[in-house]
Amino acid sequence: MLSEPRAGRLAAWGNALIAGMVSPDDAAIAIVGGDAVHRVEGLPGEDAPVGLTLALGRLRALGARGLRVALPAPGHPLGLSGPPDFNARALEAEEAVVCHGAALGLVPEVYEAGPEGDVHVKVVWHCLPVREAPPADVPSLGEAERELAEALRDATEVLTRLDVAGSGPVAEAAVAAYRARAEQGREVLAPGYPSRAVRVLEMAQRVGMLISLAYENGHGGAVSAGEMAARGEALRPVERTARRAQVAAYNSVVEEREKGMR
Repeated sequence: MLSEPRAGRLAAWGNALIAGMVSPDDAAIAIVGGDAVHRVEGLPGEDAPVGLTLALGRLRALGARGLRVALPAPGHPLGLSGPPDFNARALEAEEAVVCHGAALGLVPEVYEAGPEGDVHVKVVWHCLPVREAPPADVPSLGEAERELAEALRDATEVLTRLDVAGSGPVAEAAVAAYRARAEQGREVLAPGYPSRAVRVLEMAQRVGMLISLAYENGHGGAVSAGEMAARGEALRPVERTARRAQVAAYNSVVEEREKGMR
């Protein structure tokens, strides 16, 4: 979950809409991205699933002043605040959006249909009650940036020695594809986010891509059980730190807005 989570798109563009920086239609288009359609189910006051534009407007009317991202993993409820039922749904999906100012959260359920190469993706966001409390384990942007740099530095020597960062044509193609996307000037975050958030998110996504390559390309040079264990020990804290950095970046605009209101 270190590329571009759907929860990240929903929160980023939802925050831009709440701030009046984009239109409802533009926000909905950006959130859907390459999927076929997104619907929101369980929204208070609605008996049937509704579209994103209506859902975002309703959340604002219900008191939502911002949207935060959660990217939980087993043993790490990153960005969650409860209750247990919501946390369990979010953990299963590996992502969620939590409203700030309204005791509601959104968890995506993804449906795919069609043959390979022509898959249509439908996303249903389940709107559920949440506990209004500080999200778990979310650092500030400054903390996230420092932690990510330190984790990379600490892991580089081990990853290089064990040749686990990925090599060969598959890895090279993946790196080239990532660079091509970056050079196209893709919009990493929605309008209104600080430049530091963009920088932190880009670094976290780049780290996530390298971690994925390390796992997808077998054991690399780690041929013994001890070396494979060392690889896992090197990657786990980096992956955790990268997820924390992603959440900090997506949530930064809400945190800054709240500071300004104090």
